[in-house]
Amino acid sequence: MRILLTNDDGVDSPGLKALVKALSEEHDVWVVAPESERSGTSHSISLHGAVKIRQIETQVYSCAGTPADCVLFAFLGALPERPDVVVSGINLGPNLGTDIIYSGTVAAARQAALMGRPSVAVSVDGRRPPYHFEGPAGFISRNLDVIVEHWTEDHFLNVNFPNVKKDKYRFVVTHPSRRIYRDKAVSFVAPNRDVYYFLEGTLIESELDEGSDSYVVSAGDVSVSPVFLHPVKHVDHQSYDDIAFR
Repeated sequence: MRILLTNDDGVDSPGLKALVKALSEEHDVWVVAPESERSGTSHSISLHGAVKIRQIETQVYSCAGTPADCVLFAFLGALPERPDVVVSGINLGPNLGTDIIYSGTVAAARQAALMGRPSVAVSVDGRRPPYHFEGPAGFISRNLDVIVEHWTEDHFLNVNFPNVKKDKYRFVVTHPSRRIYRDKAVSFVAPNRDVYYFLEGTLIESELDEGSDSYVVSAGDVSVSPVFLHPVKHVDHQSYDDIAFR
């Protein structure tokens, strides 16, 4: 298969390189990844101005845009042919539950599915080195045919691995969990009186409901979450029938 690899940690990320090594043994692998880290960029795309894409190795390109840009422009002509499947990752850190709203790695997989191709976002649940990429990369390589075979339109897969050294994993099909962010803003005033703000916070917590991605990864297993592309309503529309909008 012709595979496009991308991420949000940048073209030099060790997680990306682990996928290149594992998948290149049997597949035609192409890389279009951000030239530097683009974590937390969500599904933003570059609507104004040009986006530089530069070849840095054979079949490896850096992109000055976002992870979604990487996929968008790869499909629209930056590569000689469209890929058969897109793999985004391996992300340095988890993308569990509501993390998928913010994640550039997940957005790249979503963009590929929007363009009609099977796709998977891959992450490891580690907050600092050492990260164990060899096992997750091998798992994706062994199971890529299965992922493509079971793909359906309007979905992509979000896969999270525990950050442990393993050759074999137990996987569980899950639903995204509710993540709890305890962020705070830290500010300082520059000599010219401009005020700058930075986000800080403690480790993100999760609601560990059974069958959720956070629950499964915390138990040492692999979470495989099928994610629907399109917004859907979960509130009965009849609850709005008596509202008198002004």
